[in-house]
Amino acid sequence: MQRTIPPERLDDLKKAGAGLDDAEITQRRIRYGDNHIAEQTSGGLRALIVDTIKDPMLWFLLITSGLFAVTGELTEAGILLLALIPFLGMDAYLHRRTQASTQSLGRRLASQARVVRQAGERIIPSVELVPGDLVLLDPGDSLPADGVFVGVQQLQVDESTLTGEAFPVHKLALQEPDKLKATERVAATHWGYAGTRVLTGSGRMLVTHTGKGTLYGEIIQSVLHGGHQRTPLQLAVAELVKVLLIIASVICVLLAGTRLYQGHGLIDALLSGLTLAVAALPEEFPVVLTFFLGVGVYRLARRQALVRRAVVVENIGRVSCICTDKTGTLTEGRLQLAHHYAVGDIDDTRLLQIAAYASRADSGDPMDQAILASIAPLEHTVLRTFPFTEARKRETAVIREETTKLIAVKGAPETIMALCDLGETDIERWQHQVEKLAGTGHKVIACAWQELDDQAQCDQEPEQGFTLAGLLAFEDPLRDGVKEAVEICQQAGIRVIMVTGDHPATATAIASEIGLHQGKPRVIEGEALASSLTNQDSRVLDGVDVIARAVPAQKLALVRALKQGGDIVAVTGDGVNDVPAIQSADIGIAMGERGTRSAHEAAAIILLDDNFRSIVQAIAEGRQLFNNLRLSFEYLLLVHIPLVLTAAVIPFLGYPVLYLPIHIVWLEMIIHPTALLVFQNSADTSHLAPAQASGPARFFSRRHWGVIVFSGIVFTLLITFAYIRSLGAIQDVEHARAMALVALTSVSAGITIALSRLRTLASRVLVVLTMLVSVLLIQVPALADLLHLSSLHLDDWLVAMGSGFIAAAIPFMLTSRSRTGA
Repeated sequence: MQRTIPPERLDDLKKAGAGLDDAEITQRRIRYGDNHIAEQTSGGLRALIVDTIKDPMLWFLLITSGLFAVTGELTEAGILLLALIPFLGMDAYLHRRTQASTQSLGRRLASQARVVRQAGERIIPSVELVPGDLVLLDPGDSLPADGVFVGVQQLQVDESTLTGEAFPVHKLALQEPDKLKATERVAATHWGYAGTRVLTGSGRMLVTHTGKGTLYGEIIQSVLHGGHQRTPLQLAVAELVKVLLIIASVICVLLAGTRLYQGHGLIDALLSGLTLAVAALPEEFPVVLTFFLGVGVYRLARRQALVRRAVVVENIGRVSCICTDKTGTLTEGRLQLAHHYAVGDIDDTRLLQIAAYASRADSGDPMDQAILASIAPLEHTVLRTFPFTEARKRETAVIREETTKLIAVKGAPETIMALCDLGETDIERWQHQVEKLAGTGHKVIACAWQELDDQAQCDQEPEQGFTLAGLLAFEDPLRDGVKEAVEICQQAGIRVIMVTGDHPATATAIASEIGLHQGKPRVIEGEALASSLTNQDSRVLDGVDVIARAVPAQKLALVRALKQGGDIVAVTGDGVNDVPAIQSADIGIAMGERGTRSAHEAAAIILLDDNFRSIVQAIAEGRQLFNNLRLSFEYLLLVHIPLVLTAAVIPFLGYPVLYLPIHIVWLEMIIHPTALLVFQNSADTSHLAPAQASGPARFFSRRHWGVIVFSGIVFTLLITFAYIRSLGAIQDVEHARAMALVALTSVSAGITIALSRLRTLASRVLVVLTMLVSVLLIQVPALADLLHLSSLHLDDWLVAMGSGFIAAAIPFMLTSRSRTGA
């Protein structure tokens, strides 16, 4: 990535050798401040409380628990208070998550730096660095700030956590810095970035940016300013609860007022209102939500996906686009010797021996490590080495092999072939092979050798007389199952976009191999994408499968543009460069094994096995969770509507109160376990259904709501008819109440049958228990007396069972969409 050197640093380049003096350091510390990657954000208990009291779920649970306590239902009140724990814990987690992300990112910077100041070397805390400092770097050092290299010796830097590039990056010293213009852009090969690490060689870097001015600092600012909005699931449940709460409150007040108007007295009016409140308040909805999310978290954990925010288990089911990093996510993030092409009589083993002779185990170069790992240890003596430099583009070693003395060299193919005695035809043939391999994403080197006379000295590196041994091609291999996972996503209508810092040719090769766009991926570079988005041309996203040469800011812009276009976006990654996009996405997914701590802190889900296939399983589980919740909420609505309406309508008509508090307890003992246990269907992860339409999350369409309301009214009429029929001329209230309760429990069983199709053991057991308990509580005289009920006749039971059959028939109209994916 090209950058411009700040104009005030151009003078520093002219005197970089001596470093800064004390006066300059003091002045710049005042101007630029400490080299902190980010300012500490305010937090603490007060900020946590302010965030928490804004949560409507908190107030709903507190108020509902208080009402239950007033009515004497202390068990229910206690359960609701316990339900506060996960919600308060979630708010506390969200509050501290940004701070945790920032702190973990900051810890990746070097704690100390070796600098030149007043013409002498010093070791200082990296926080004291200022622009203009000259930093000295050796193998293993982490860069403490951004700057340009003014001197290098065979310097290679690992930038994988910042750019996603798997290969080491060779760095060059900036030439003729005194001729630079203020607006001139400097190539990435001259830049060093905070948070990256020196692999080989040494360098001298003039600091140009510190703290928030570094590329690392820009990432941190994206983290700090990236909000965590509530998921559609939370919003949908909160809105549903709010509406039901308002309706229930109005009905309770009207009922109490009606009983007073009818002359039943204050105690009766209060008891009627509070009993209805217990029946009407929808406390099951948040309890069901919490329980189902817990089940979803457990199921994903069994599939190697660690969920850090339970609510995203639902949101991931709505994903319509996955922006995935390449290195470490689609690929294994390591160099592997993939192919070797030996010349003539030289076999593959000899080719690898020559390459190993020209490699060093202590170099830190991943290519050297891959070569040495591919062959058994060799018996030889190294007499002299000529290490790799960017100018020579090769590494040479003079070795003694038993009785033979030879020179082995490896490096850039064009450089090595120029050292060999090759005809034009051979050169063209090998160049064609190099281009073919490079076009498929491989990094290619050539190897050559020549024998020396035993008495010959080799004080200088030979420039000719070598014999070509062959080519070695390295790759970053695909992870197992990635291609199949991508295919499943695309068949389900989920778009997969690969975002990488790699060269377009490498990115294209990997994208073709995993099958993006039927193996013919459409590629665009990050700068071109950013330019189009800056010009408000979002159409560029319609035909893109791969973003190559992408930097963090461009990844973030991509995610934001996709979200603005209506997509539900998941972002996968493992490095610091992925943090802003991970946090901005609807679902941030980090790799567990290779992922940095920063990525883990920013992500909502961590894949413990780093397997892209687990994303497909997570999406399937998320979709199934939403379907399960919808079925459970359908059941709750279809039961509560007749429960609340009959509890209100019958007293409005002047009849005695239908439900006593003990009856409500009985009904809740049926409703709660049914809602929690019956609709726990498992996901089929072998395929995905077509992606859901984007837009706001809604549990029910208008048609669904219409059928729910219609069904609820029908059930209300059936129960009211059963009550009035059994009340009779003699006003047998206990008989009428028993009849109404049996009708309602039969309706509950019928709804359970309709929505579950009795496919699970829990559904079959609970339907049987519902009816069995009803028979026992009503037909056993001692139990009936305790409940202020009387036994029913055969015709009463037939009427009640008829209500159950009607209840089982009507909701079938709901289940065609509700069961999708079940």
